[in-house]
Formats: sequence, C-alpha cells, structure tokens
Amino acid sequence: MLQTRSETRQFRDWSATCSNDGTCWAFGFAPDFAAGWVRIALPPGPDARPEVAFGYWPDSDAPASTAVGLQIDDRAFPATLDNGGQTPVGRIRSDTIPLIDAMAQGRSMTIKGATTQAVSLNGAAAALLWIDEKQGRLGTTTALIRRGDRPASSVPVAPPLPTVPVAPRIDQTGFGDSGQTLPATLRARREVGDCLKESQMSGIGDGVSSARLDARTVLWAVACGSGAYNLTHFWYLTGPDGREPRPVALVGTAGPGANPVMADNTTINGAYDPETRTLSAFAKGRGIGDCGALQTWAWTGDRFALTRESSMGNCAGVPNDLWPVAWRTR
Repeated sequence: MLQTRSETRQFRDWSATCSNDGTCWAFGFAPDFAAGWVRIALPPGPDARPEVAFGYWPDSDAPASTAVGLQIDDRAFPATLDNGGQTPVGRIRSDTIPLIDAMAQGRSMTIKGATTQAVSLNGAAAALLWIDEKQGRLGTTTALIRRGDRPASSVPVAPPLPTVPVAPRIDQTGFGDSGQTLPATLRARREVGDCLKESQMSGIGDGVSSARLDARTVLWAVACGSGAYNLTHFWYLTGPDGREPRPVALVGTAGPGANPVMADNTTINGAYDPETRTLSAFAKGRGIGDCGALQTWAWTGDRFALTRESSMGNCAGVPNDLWPVAWRTR
C-alpha cells in the first residue's frame, strides 16, 4: 500500500504536488505571469491513467475557435474544449502517453486555440519523474518517465483516506449572520475590539455572526476589515452564556493557522454552514479567484478538523476546481 503525505516541489518552470491520497499533479505555466497552463493529473494505483488538461485566456479581439490543442516542437496533439468563455479549458481525450513522452523530450510547447500561448517545458521531465517516485511507479510499465518491465500490479494501491466524524446538525434558532450581540467576554479581548473598530471603518458594521455547535458550544465570527476581494474573520468558541472564550484552532497542511502570517483562528473569506457543519475559507490571490487557497474544516463535536485543502500559487487562470488537492478525507 502506498504511504504518502501531501507535498509540493518546484522543478524549474514546473511544479508538482502529491496529495495524502496519493494523487499527483504536475503543472507548467506560461512565462512572466501570462495566462496559460498545462496540467497532468495521475491518481495512485496500478490501473490509473494520466489526464492532461490546459487553459489560456484568448485575446478578446480574436475570433472564437473550437479547434484547440497542444503543439510540441512539430507535433500536434488535438484536444476537445470543456468550456468556452473567458477561460477555455482543453482536454486531451486520446491516449496521453505519447503526449507526455513528447513533453519530456521536447524543446518547446505551445497552446493552440483562438490565440497561442507558449508554456515552458523546462522542468517537466523532472516533475514527472518525481511523481513516478512518489507513486512507486519507477521501472514499471505505468511510469510516466522511467518505464521498465515491472508489471503494473507492482504499483502500490492508494492509501485509505482519514475519516473525520461530523457532529449532527442542531437547531439554529436565534443564531445567524444578523442581529447578533457579541458576548462581553469576547468584546473585552483586545484583538476583538481592534477588529470591531476596523469593521466599522471599513463599512462592514459590527460584522458579527454566530452558530450553535452543540448544547455546550457556540461559534462566533468577528469581521476584521476587508479589501477589494478578501474579508478577514476571527473565530471563537464560547459556552452558551459566553463563558470560557477561546480561539478556534484551524489547522491546515502546513500546521496551525489558515494563514501562516495571521493568528491561528483567522480566515480569509470564511463562512460557517450549519447544514454541513463545515467552516470554509477562500483566500484569494486576486479578485477573479484563479489563485490562492481553499480550505474546509468539519465540526467533530470537540474541534474543527481539516477535511479538504487545495491551493494554487500561480495566478495563471487555472479554475479552482482544477487546483491540486493537498488534503482530503472521508
């Protein structure tokens, strides 16, 4: 069985991420922050097959095109268009192994569509070789780069996903996003007072919301200022009467804290959903949301446990549903 942990590595112009479930992704990007990218995704296990997707932003003045594909040196690899609009996504539906071989050995790669966009191949082979190593494919017939005679059956199977027990739903009468009065025990905390002042200055108002987690625990969120596309919250737990206030411990794959430069109970664009018992955050790298970090935690009855985390460090137009998932659970 494959034993893995989430990890990301940089290989010159390419990056590679492997999740805790053994799935791996390799990304190549257009130079100088241009909008163009190529993604290779490979689940774990002996029967997995690599998938190739790519995207770009066509010139708004260019005529629409349904003919998309990748060109590596003098070889063309046709693709089908997943969606049109501002950020089309192309997928290679045929056997992707010849394409991956061409990427590993090629000198140049270009996305072809309504317009063209070059994507560097510098580091592609090293990123794919690292994935082979992480998934136990080296020397097997399923390897992306270093293939051999070992049978596919020798590739480790995917590890079991961690299980997060989710507490049952509970009535939310009297709680919500409006008309909430923050307990005096929280209002007396210096950082909360600073947040409330910042919220008033930003025009958010009090920016206080609450939710009942169980008969003994209430969740509080305090808005702490906003920018053009990011809203900050501090999160706390108290007893039903506001006693015993304590910050919520939000732990991500990099350790405590949803944001490494902010307090551990901080989220960007955070929200709690009492129906699913989950607290989510979306720290956007820029307004269109094509880069940043997405995290979700579930209330287990005594803590918020991380259930999913994905991130994208390059602002290149990658839709967030195609970002590498560093962590997921059952």
